[in-house]
Amino acid sequence: MEWLVEDLGVDPVTRAQRWDFHLTPATPIYPNSSFYPQEMPLQLDEHEGVEVGIVLTGQQVRHFGDLVRAAGPGDVWLCAPWEPHGYRAAAPDTRDVCLIFLPEYLGDEKFDGLSWLGLFAVPPAQRPQVNTPELRATTLALAGAMRREVPMERSGWQTAIRLDLLRLLFALSRDWRPQARPSAPPAIRASNIPRIMPAVRLVHSRPGRRVTIAEAAAACGLGRAQFCLIFRHTMGLGFGKFCLRARLALVADRLLNTQLPSEAIAEETGFADASHLHRAFVKHYGCTPSRYREQGRLRPGRNGRR
Repeated sequence: MEWLVEDLGVDPVTRAQRWDFHLTPATPIYPNSSFYPQEMPLQLDEHEGVEVGIVLTGQQVRHFGDLVRAAGPGDVWLCAPWEPHGYRAAAPDTRDVCLIFLPEYLGDEKFDGLSWLGLFAVPPAQRPQVNTPELRATTLALAGAMRREVPMERSGWQTAIRLDLLRLLFALSRDWRPQARPSAPPAIRASNIPRIMPAVRLVHSRPGRRVTIAEAAAACGLGRAQFCLIFRHTMGLGFGKFCLRARLALVADRLLNTQLPSEAIAEETGFADASHLHRAFVKHYGCTPSRYREQGRLRPGRNGRR
């Protein structure tokens, strides 16, 4: 298997995308390395796998709702499954390494009693960051090792990547002091992911439609209370908030990739009206829908095509 290397320097346009790959038990990880020879506008993304990325050169700006953070060489980002996020290259010659994988790939490994999933189960602002020269050197060395491993096509490359990925997450967790640790770390287990994935897929198969807790619990074969508890401990947020986040990601997609007015987008994405959409969008993204659309169109290299 080779790295998917994306040279994103041709015809740059802001876009919302879903990666064209399918994770399975036989192919549980998708390694990707992107190179941006010039500054790039905002890209939106979401997918079913857990995502870990490291900037190698240049600079990226990462977006998680209303959280916007610059990332330079050695900085790491973490994305939970189906978590909408955005990114853009903020400097020429930006390169990164990105690993998207099924939670089962790392299993129920724990670091001093804390499941590795605990790093993803808190809000993005509380996830570990690279904040020392020693940790930065470690992340760059591990990213380089992982980037070299796949093209060599040696037997056991998935095991090698898995060990390096665990080493990376362990290094991030050692001095991690989030504002609030997950309330019940032992309950956060990778084995819980398959139990709630039918509900997650149901939400994403109905873009713009509300999915009730009763429908989601039934899809998973669980009672309402049990479903809500497992979902919150596994995904790091309640099911209702997860559904709202997915709908707002669809709103962001429509704002950047269509000319539809807010009223039409609100109707398509399940909001009562444009005012309801406006309030929810501002609370989550920290700016108005019109401002978000304007900023997307003013990114460097934007050609205005739809």
